Amino acid sequence: MNDTNQYNVAVVGATGAVGLKMLETLEDRDFPIGELKLLSSSRSAGQKLTFKGSEYIVEEAVPESFDHVDIALFSAGGSVSKKFAPEAVNRGAVVIDNTSAYRMAEGVPLVVPEVNEADIQNHKGIIANPNCSTIQMVAALEPLRKELGLSRVIVSTYQAVSGAGNEAADELREQSMDFLNGEDLKAEILPVKGDEKHFPIAFNALPQIDVFQENGYTFEEMKMINETKKIMHAPDLSVAATCVRLPFFTSHAESVYVEVEQSGVTVQTIQDLLDQAPGLTLEDDPSTQTYPTPLTAAGKKDVFVGRVRKDLDHEKGFHMWVVSDNLLKGAAWNSVQIAERLVANQWL
Repeated sequence: MNDTNQYNVAVVGATGAVGLKMLETLEDRDFPIGELKLLSSSRSAGQKLTFKGSEYIVEEAVPESFDHVDIALFSAGGSVSKKFAPEAVNRGAVVIDNTSAYRMAEGVPLVVPEVNEADIQNHKGIIANPNCSTIQMVAALEPLRKELGLSRVIVSTYQAVSGAGNEAADELREQSMDFLNGEDLKAEILPVKGDEKHFPIAFNALPQIDVFQENGYTFEEMKMINETKKIMHAPDLSVAATCVRLPFFTSHAESVYVEVEQSGVTVQTIQDLLDQAPGLTLEDDPSTQTYPTPLTAAGKKDVFVGRVRKDLDHEKGFHMWVVSDNLLKGAAWNSVQIAERLVANQWL
């Protein structure tokens, strides 16, 4: 690693939706970059991207790309991470991986800085960025867990198409135009590109994100369940998830039901804890119809929470509505936050 307080950074998957947000966030945060490498598959290599007023040519990722790299941000799919992350580590880089490749791997920290920043220092070269829908939920759960204890979480998600990549967003645009023009809708991407059947997302709701598992849950739902327990160091926490794709472009929304361990907790107590927590913004006033929406959260780094209310039948049960930009806090911003904590705490 260099010793000039600047760091050589590689962004793998630089031309994708998350990769572009990573670059935007690195620039916005004025991250101390010495040399910047933009890497991709051979298909995207050769594209030109601008960073801080300078033009960069995207290169095809090869093992040698990671020579002299200090921090490598990966967001190019799990197979790419599995192929190149070990190569990057062997060459001295710390990898912050935004795919599912290493999230549940033993010895790999799975980090949301507002929740478990200290886990970063235990890395062995790879740090995993959680699933976008998990990140915003645990950020909202952590202040409650810390002060009140948690025994149960049930979440239903309402997820933007950008979570499935640029192709899914393009498909939504095309289908919307076709629908409004009275034409047949062609579906080739969603719910899962590799599956045999596809359904239109325009003016629709798809109760499938990622492939189905043997237990009837989707991989996305199991990611939320397992990742939440790992991040919060709470293997016995009861977590259930239903994940749904809806026809909007940016920001995931979630209806979250929690049961706390303490008795006598009020809505005001929950609101106060959320309001004081780092990285959270409370927008919760039914009298003025104040609550977060995907449109109002888009382009913002915080996790937004509203509609906090007590369950009518369970004394320790509460409901809340959680919204966050899935490409920012759900991916790029969380990754850059991890990089900032690595540098600030000298955990490289």
